Amino acid sequence: MLKLKSPQKATMQITRWVSDLDWRLLLLIIPSLSVLVFLSLSSTPIDSFPSLRSFIFNHTLLTSNSPDFVNSLPSGVHNRRESSVAKWKDELLRSRMAVCLVGGARRWRPGWHRFESSSPKPLNETESQVRVLTAANSPNGIQGLLQYFNLVEGCLQMIETYQKRKNFTYDWIVRTRVDGYWNAPLGPRISFRVNTLSRPGSDYGGLNDRLGIGDLNTSKVALARLSLIPKLDSAGFHQLNSETSFKAQLTTQHVPYLTKRVPFCIVTDRRYGFPPSRFGVPVAALSSPGPLSGAKCRPCTAACQGRCVAGVMRSLYKGWSWTDWDNGSLELCNARDQWERGWEKIFDKVAGKKSASVRKRFADLKKKECVDDFNEMKKRVSNWEAPPPEELCGLGLAV
Repeated sequence: MLKLKSPQKATMQITRWVSDLDWRLLLLIIPSLSVLVFLSLSSTPIDSFPSLRSFIFNHTLLTSNSPDFVNSLPSGVHNRRESSVAKWKDELLRSRMAVCLVGGARRWRPGWHRFESSSPKPLNETESQVRVLTAANSPNGIQGLLQYFNLVEGCLQMIETYQKRKNFTYDWIVRTRVDGYWNAPLGPRISFRVNTLSRPGSDYGGLNDRLGIGDLNTSKVALARLSLIPKLDSAGFHQLNSETSFKAQLTTQHVPYLTKRVPFCIVTDRRYGFPPSRFGVPVAALSSPGPLSGAKCRPCTAACQGRCVAGVMRSLYKGWSWTDWDNGSLELCNARDQWERGWEKIFDKVAGKKSASVRKRFADLKKKECVDDFNEMKKRVSNWEAPPPEELCGLGLAV
């Protein structure tokens, strides 16, 4: 089922076309959206989803023989590792999961004019929302937070509707952003039984909300960004940003959470002072070994490495935009200006041949080709509710 209510505010449900679509295409074709990919692993052949199969099973399950996995097991049970691994594999193979991609890809520039669109229709602001939320440090103020929260909660509504229609429940839910860049698969230590977020860093006084993995019950709380605001108000929380409100909704609802380092970053073309200091925002080079755990990033020639990074990161307030930098895992861009000329070559080298070919295809994409792609997509989903493909493809593409 695919719903795109407007070019600015969209909702997607995708079922069987994942195998034919590179994940990064979502970053390239849709300006602002909430995407929900439903995977019913117990009833759908895993071969239908080679991209996800490779990402989750080949890299996560098959690395279960690695030293990292062995070390992650409780002390004294290494001799039972094989049976534990087999049990975990079996449980995951029998599980159903929903993957929710939320946010806007408008900041990703695939080589042509970037997507430009008018502002989405404003949402009504209630008294409790105005009290609980703050416009500080939000590019679009409280409205920006409400629009984002609305997209996130839209995933929860889609999940519940789909479960009811198909008469089953999902075992776990993955939530992340469409403007994320992943340079490696999720590792075997990720827990699917409690809400899992990025490791401390880029948490802005709360919890980094750029990735969440959890079972259905914890995910219901994690995704309820709008409907829980009145409860936060009643609990006395005021002037919260996205990260502090996210932490408050988990803690007030007694939802446990873990933080792990994960291999992704948020691609941005926003400009930030350099070098960052105290409450500044470090922007990682896409070439950083990572894992970057949701830090801001862009393709660039690294302007700060090694000792330079250590000096910068030690000066940052750890509870704000600080990012893990140990073991040479971080390189920094000078993000004072727009993306540097020749960023395409940098991206192609870092991302690899497959992603580079996708970027190049979209760099030369014409409107007719885009319309044809959307029409093909429509054939592969159970329901389509959206503006005409011609309108969607008119955002920045040549005729």
